[in-house]
Amino acid sequence: MKDESVDTRPTGKYRAYLPDLTSGKFEALPHHDAHTWADEFYKNPFAKKLTETWLKLWEEPYKGLTSDGNLVPNLYEYEDQGVQSETIVTAAEQALTLCTPAESKALTYPVNARQWRSWSNPEIYISKYGLRLDEVSEQLSDAILGIIKATLSPAGYAKLVNAMRANHFLGQLTHGPKVLNQRSYNFILFGEPSADKAWGWNFWGHHVCMCVYLDRRWMMAAPVFIGAEPNEIDEGIWEGTTMMRPEEQLGLALMQSLPDSLKRTAQVYKDPRMEGCEPGRWNEADQRHLCGAFQDNRIVPYEGIRLTAMSESQISLVFSILREMLIYLPDTVWEKRKEQIQKHLQDTWFSWVGGYGDEDPFYYRIQSPVVVVEFDHHSGVFLNNKNPEKYHIHSIQRAPNAGDYGNALRPREARLT
Repeated sequence: MKDESVDTRPTGKYRAYLPDLTSGKFEALPHHDAHTWADEFYKNPFAKKLTETWLKLWEEPYKGLTSDGNLVPNLYEYEDQGVQSETIVTAAEQALTLCTPAESKALTYPVNARQWRSWSNPEIYISKYGLRLDEVSEQLSDAILGIIKATLSPAGYAKLVNAMRANHFLGQLTHGPKVLNQRSYNFILFGEPSADKAWGWNFWGHHVCMCVYLDRRWMMAAPVFIGAEPNEIDEGIWEGTTMMRPEEQLGLALMQSLPDSLKRTAQVYKDPRMEGCEPGRWNEADQRHLCGAFQDNRIVPYEGIRLTAMSESQISLVFSILREMLIYLPDTVWEKRKEQIQKHLQDTWFSWVGGYGDEDPFYYRIQSPVVVVEFDHHSGVFLNNKNPEKYHIHSIQRAPNAGDYGNALRPREARLT
């Protein structure tokens, strides 16, 4: 349901940070496609080091995100969530009928393949697995999107499509449509689509990454990354589109509603760039968020304040944020996921980085044994703001303690290793 109190009108303020397209990487961008752009990326020492770090993390055996290095067992259980598995399977089978033998081979992996964990969110074409939508027929591309649409809630699918459109708009702004467009995304099927066996899919690219594991009438959608730069479209056929305003405004409303004593405790860093933070807490790629690409085994300690210190109305705001962050879940799935999260209110924490004035950029995290969501105002990558601003947003959702990729409930032969 749309929150009428949230202002979703484009502001155009990001245009103050439009880059000079006649210099540096922007001069070269129009002459590249995704493959040659990636080749140029790897020539950068920072990029090479980042990629090497990611590959090392990917090679680690899968354990799962934790708060202290120890997995909490028995947090997840199979239950009928009302997933319309037959509809999703039909959509997947339709896509497969449109594949050539080579495309079918590229698209499908075993259900326990390590490529589940190979997703990433930059525009750089790092993980060349599955099929890339802008390199297949429009009919097949549409059919793959049909799988996603059949899996997600209508509002969740619309949010994902808006992020893809924002990427396309960025390609127009930077004259780089061969690298940044609404179909510059990869898709993998894991296992055989089935209404009575485990399988799933991954969809990833610039600012859109989604991992969905399905088992009969149960699903886990995690990890999920949704972002945008800029987070609005103020011209063209999609003019009026804005991204992640509810998560932004609800988070700010929650922080501003806290009494001063709780604000001070929740605000773990006042400086949005976290000057003086411990090593590893900030990096140039992920900046303030902790649970992004290749961070499947990261230890993320609880910090800030417990939800038990909040009023009922503030806890209600927390669940409004969670619903926005998990909006891609169909209603019946969300209700079961909400019940699961509510069981752990005693161990649910809220933390904040940056100011909390109306114009301040910020980061916040809600974290429990069964869910982590992060919201981050990012520095510019294509825009030229050097400090975090409200025009580049990253949001992440995870299921800790081996909930990601549904691993905690996978049959032994399907578990990630």
